[in-house]
Amino acid sequence: MIETISQDDLFVRKGFCDRNTETLHRVPSRTLTVPKQILCLASSLLLTGLTTLLPPTVQAAQPQEVSQRQSNQQLNELLSKGRELVDVGNYAQAIAIYQQAADLDPKNPKIYSGIGYLQARQSNYREAAKAYQQAVALDPNNAEFQYALGYSLANAGDNTAAADAYRRAIRLSSKNVNAYLGLGAVLLRQQDYNGAIATYRKVLQFQPRNAVAYKLIGAAYLQQGRSQDAIKAFQQAAQLAPSDAEVQLQIGKILQAQKNLLGALQAFKRAASIQPNSVEAQASIGEILLAQQNYREAAVAYQRLVELAPQDPQAFYNLGIALKGRDRTNDAISALEKARDLYRREGKNEGVEQAESLLRELNISRR
Repeated sequence: MIETISQDDLFVRKGFCDRNTETLHRVPSRTLTVPKQILCLASSLLLTGLTTLLPPTVQAAQPQEVSQRQSNQQLNELLSKGRELVDVGNYAQAIAIYQQAADLDPKNPKIYSGIGYLQARQSNYREAAKAYQQAVALDPNNAEFQYALGYSLANAGDNTAAADAYRRAIRLSSKNVNAYLGLGAVLLRQQDYNGAIATYRKVLQFQPRNAVAYKLIGAAYLQQGRSQDAIKAFQQAAQLAPSDAEVQLQIGKILQAQKNLLGALQAFKRAASIQPNSVEAQASIGEILLAQQNYREAAVAYQRLVELAPQDPQAFYNLGIALKGRDRTNDAISALEKARDLYRREGKNEGVEQAESLLRELNISRR
């Protein structure tokens, strides 16, 4: 049976990049370069397969009451108490109870698996890895234990050991898609891009319509500077997951870097239609429209952007330029004054000077 996790679980929801982390001082001021895209995309996708909860089969591996030769009233009481604590969300106390159970039954791998699961639930990944290592030592042929160990090690930052654990999980359960996705993620971290691509291609052998795999292949191609291959992979992901705004954003960034502004604009507009509150999509639309000197549509785009990002000085600055291009001098001055004040509040003197320079120009022309 092939195990899967949803796309929503797979991707970090904070977005690819925060536009406010960089300042645009001149307009048209920026077309993203491929290295910048690579940095943003990698930071968002690298944890794929590592940010989800452990799979249901591992969760279900909480220790049960023992029977037959293991029958022991005290042990059963501990395991029962541990389950009760898990049910009410008291993981720390449950771990302490399970540890007592492990002292009584040190050769029961499910007890260590239960401890590992609870440690992982609390983001204590190093402790989780230690517990799963004990479970694996007792039951090395358990694919779920190996996968959970890889998961914990990867989150703890031990990529080499995580990759080894994921590979063992794959050898034991060759169609475990989660293990392939986790392995691909740590290979990306290790900059083994060919290895990551081959791993995600393996996923596609099992699930030809897995949009996540195509998306991650695109990420790996970007890391290699293979932008055309990346576009193809992202386009395949977009066909399979048309409601994924992030894919459209990445297609737009690549096309923008290649100076294909028309194609980039279309991609960014698709992203904005999917995710109307996307600051990144709206800002990208505005930048391209300014570059095309389409001041009417640029003004509309930036008016929407300042609604979404009312503390972004660059958005107001660009709005001022668009309004200036429309000969709406008073409105342009108002936007630029707001930009200047926000720049000043952030201590960005260059932005302040640019806003004031344009304000002087507009005030002279108004006389």
